Order: sequence, then C-alpha cells, then structure tokens
Amino acid sequence: MALEVAAGAPTLAPQFTDHAVLQRDEPITLAGTAAPGIALDVDLGGARAHVAADAAGRWQAQLPAMPAGGPVGISVRDAAGASAEARDLYIGDVWLCSGQSNMEMQVRRVANLETEIANGSNARIRLLQVARHSAEAPRRDFETPPAWQPATPATVRDFSAACYFFGRDIERTQHMAVGLVDASWGGSAIQAWLSADALHALGGYDESLALLARHARDPAGAVAGWQAIVDRWWQGRPVAAIGPPEFGATNFDDSAWATMRLGGDWEDAGIPALANFDGVVWFRSTVQLSAAQAAQRAHLRLGAIDDVDTTWVNGQRVGGFEGWDVPRDYALPPGLLHAGSNQIAVRVLDTGGGGGMWSPPGARRLDLGDGTSVPLALEWRYHIAGELASIGALPHAPWLAPIGATTLHDGMIAPLAPLRLRGILWYQGESNVSEPGEYARLLPALMSDWRAQFGAQLPFFIVQLAGFGPAVPGPVESGWAALRDVQRRVAESDAHSGLAVAIDIGDPYDIHPTNKQEVGRRLALLARHRVYGEALEDSGPTPHAARRSGGRIVISFAHADGGLRVLASNRPAGFELCSAPQRCRYADAVVEGADVVLEEQRGEHALRVRYAWAGSPVTNLVNAVGLPAVPFELDIR
Repeated sequence: MALEVAAGAPTLAPQFTDHAVLQRDEPITLAGTAAPGIALDVDLGGARAHVAADAAGRWQAQLPAMPAGGPVGISVRDAAGASAEARDLYIGDVWLCSGQSNMEMQVRRVANLETEIANGSNARIRLLQVARHSAEAPRRDFETPPAWQPATPATVRDFSAACYFFGRDIERTQHMAVGLVDASWGGSAIQAWLSADALHALGGYDESLALLARHARDPAGAVAGWQAIVDRWWQGRPVAAIGPPEFGATNFDDSAWATMRLGGDWEDAGIPALANFDGVVWFRSTVQLSAAQAAQRAHLRLGAIDDVDTTWVNGQRVGGFEGWDVPRDYALPPGLLHAGSNQIAVRVLDTGGGGGMWSPPGARRLDLGDGTSVPLALEWRYHIAGELASIGALPHAPWLAPIGATTLHDGMIAPLAPLRLRGILWYQGESNVSEPGEYARLLPALMSDWRAQFGAQLPFFIVQLAGFGPAVPGPVESGWAALRDVQRRVAESDAHSGLAVAIDIGDPYDIHPTNKQEVGRRLALLARHRVYGEALEDSGPTPHAARRSGGRIVISFAHADGGLRVLASNRPAGFELCSAPQRCRYADAVVEGADVVLEEQRGEHALRVRYAWAGSPVTNLVNAVGLPAVPFELDIR
C-alpha cells in the first residue's frame, strides 16, 4: 500500500505514540514517516539518534535498551523545526494477546463485570486495541491506526478480558508498567494468523496462497478456481457422510423425509437429533410458478446459512458459499425455471455452534425480473446425513475473513513491527477442532513465525480450550479433546512455551465462559514462574508417562509436588483405557501420591489411557495448589 507523506511533517507510528509502553532491556526501534530523504533528530528520554527518511518517506531509529521506568517522552525533529512528539510513555513489558472470540471477549461480558470495570483504573497498565482488518498482502501500516490508552473503567470495559486480567496480575506482582496489545478476531482460524512465508514453508498451502495472490487482481477467476478445489473436496467425502448426489435431483422422492420450519438454528428446532448436531443436513422444497413467472430472469435468495451451503434448482447446481452470516443470493440461468413445480435442494454443512438456514422466513424468496417476489415455503423437508467428525475439515477460501490464509497476520500482526515484545498469549482453536492433526503442524509454525518477527525464544503461553458441549454417557471420539491434546503436546515440546488449562472453568452451554479472571490468573502464573522467576507452581498435574505394572496401569504426573488431590470424591473421574481405536471404557482410578493407578480387566490389554476426553468432561483431579490436571491421551509403555 502506498504511503502518503506530508512534506516537512514527521510522524510516529501508532505503536510509539502517547501512553505507549516500550519493551525494557531490549534495544528500542522507533519508526514513523517524514518527507523523503529528510534528516531527523530522534530523542527518547535523553537517548538520541540521527536518521533520515528513505525514498518512501519512512524512517527507523535504533536506540539503546533501557530499564523499566518512566514516564518518558519522544520527540522527532527535522532541520526546519517540524516535529512530532509523544508523551507519557513507560518502559516496561509488552505482551501480545491474540486468538479468536475467547481472547477477544471484553471485560464488560465477564462475571462480576460491574466490580471489575469500576476497579479498572491503573496508570501503569496500557492498552493497545488493534482493529479487525483482513488484508491479502502484508501491510506496513494499520488500516485503522490504534492508540495506546491507560487502563480506566472506560477503556478496560471493551478490552480483552483474559489479556487485561493477565496484565493486572503482572503489574501487581512485578511492579512495572505493562503494555497489552490485543489483536484478536472471533471465529478466526489459525491459518489466518500465519504469514505466507510460514505457510509455504509448512507445505500444503501453495495452491491456496496462489489463489489468494490471484484474488487481488482477478477476483472472479480466483473464485472459480477455489470452487473447483471445494468441489474436489466434496467429491472426496464419504457418500454416507454427505448424502448421495440424488438428493439434489429433481426426481428424487423425499416423501419419507421429515419436515422442519425454517428460521433460527436447527439446534433450536425441537428436533432431538439436531440439538447438538454439527455436520451435513439436506433441505428440499418446491416453488410453484406460472409460465410468465418462469420466463423471467430470477434470483434465488435463501437468507443467511450457517456455515456452508451447496444449492441446486431443478437438479442444476446454482451456487454455494461459506459464511455463517452472509445472505445467499444466486442468479438463476435463463431457461432453468419452468411452469409448475420447481425443485430446490440445499446441502448445509455446519462446522460448529449454531447451524442451518436461520434467517427469518421473508429472507427466502424468488425475486423476479419484473420486481415481484415469490415467497418460499415456511416448512422444508430435511434429512440428516453425517456428523462433522466423519466429514473432516472443509477447506476455506484463502481470502475469507477470518478463516482464510494469512489475512489476519497481514492486516493485524504485520503492522505491529518493529514493536518488541516480552511474550505472547494465545487463546484459539475452537475454529480448528475438526482438524487436530493439521493443528499439530500449524501451532508450532505460528510460534516460530511470530518469534521470527518479534524476537527469538519469546515465551508463548497457550490457553487450552475450555470445556464446552453436552455431557456424554460414555467414551466418545472428540475433536475438542483431540485438539486440547495437540495444545498440550506442542506446549510440552517447546522450551519457551506453557499451557494454561481451562477445562474446569468452561460452560457446557456457552462457548464463551465468563470466568476470564481465572484464565488471566493462570496465564500470569506461567509468566510469573517462567519469565519472572518466582518460585511458585504454574501448572496443574501434567502426565509424564503411563506404564503397565502387574495388571495395573500407572500414570505418573509432573507438577504434583505434595501429591495429587481429588475434589468431591475419593476417586478421580474421567479416566479411560483404550484397547483399540474407538474402543475405550471408563476405568476406576485411585490416587497414590503423585500417580494415578487404573485396574485392567481380566484379559484386557489396554494400549492407551485418556483423561477428560470429551467436549465438556467431568473432572476432579488437581494438585496441592488446586490447579486442574491437563486433559491428555498417552500410549501405555
């Protein structure tokens, strides 16, 4: 993006303006704009540098590391006396908070919000809110320049709660200024937060990235190319999971299908099989037209569909789109409609949360060229095909915010440079629960990518997904549990990472649990121990190994000094023994010091042990300081 620079008017980049926090004990790079080629004198609290703006009108100044302190000011002056200034800056620690809606969730939405907001004043906590922006190439400048703000009741109410509560604990215990940068977007997929270089190096994304580059110069061609990829993906799904092609045909007999009144999520339709359903559901209906109506050009409007649809009219595919809140509008080709009954079939894939054709009835209609409309039926026939677990992860259009590829990195992370950080907090994964295996590649790649931009070996603290979803009566396969285990394994394999467990503070009925104070506290425990060197326990019990010993399975735990504890029972709940894939049973467990012991049944030879393996499991195992055990799956050695 071209940068417009006013001659003779130096500026500072937004991350270095009034009330900013600059990273202590690290060389400081300031940046801004000025007239091309002009010489500048830069002063930060008495430290000086002399630089010149480049041909594009950009300048950077390198200044020495400084200890925590402040306030200090910045001045940037040219020989003609034009200047830019920033006041009330502190030198302290800067933390980047990112992820999806549980990181984005504001203080005004948490439990005890009135008290938290009223007590929100702290001049040593500074907040920088990065506005949502999706870009198809890395930006050097923010679309909407952010501004640092001291923490006050007015500013904290709309700031990330998990980030703010973390920062509050760090300021209170470390007695220094804390800068908190919130760059998060609800519903975002991890692929959107990586750079193109990182995805190219990871492999498997070259075709998507090529289409993303094409989209900037040829949107229609890129969309057509992407639709071919999606069509190949659908063709590769099991027919039993997505339904046979005949479901979209005109002559298919759907008389055995039940009916559903559309409008609202299918979870709220009063149909038990759909109460907590993610996956594919087919809908079919007809619309009656006269010969005069059928001869006109027409648009089929279906309202918003959560999340993905493929739509046929009279057996011909007329459109398909991904986006839970985007009304569908499909232009019908001439000659497709005819007098009499016209068949409409819609295949809907819901990938999480609410699903279905949820707009009010008036949104579904056939708009004709003469300006009239034909309303579609209120009740449609429906058929439940396969659950999401049997379908796999749908590929996302790479330009689609916030679930494409690189777009949030390019629009929200790249412009932060050259800001230096003390560490990164990451709360994301709900949008990737259908692809835990791929997440195991993507999360380490993200960590490496951001460390390359903001500092090698930066601490990277991950919030493990909180409990969410209905209770289950027996062992199940769970994408939520599998993704939690990926988060655990990635954190354990990285010397500069840590995991904040949140399984016990989730809400089975709300994907956005309101106890973000405890999330912030557990993240702060990790930082206080691993960054600031405090002698404290920063994690709940973490499995070290599972071994067979005389007909018993013994699981040893780290972070269990003082022994394991069980809440509200004399036995830990939620342990399973698995003797084959998808063949697991709950196992009685007892605590023996820092171990949990399970009994094998006669003739059983368990291969794996699992703990808290469900979307919203019952858990009661903690360590001596009350931190919960991490959900896990381990092979038995």
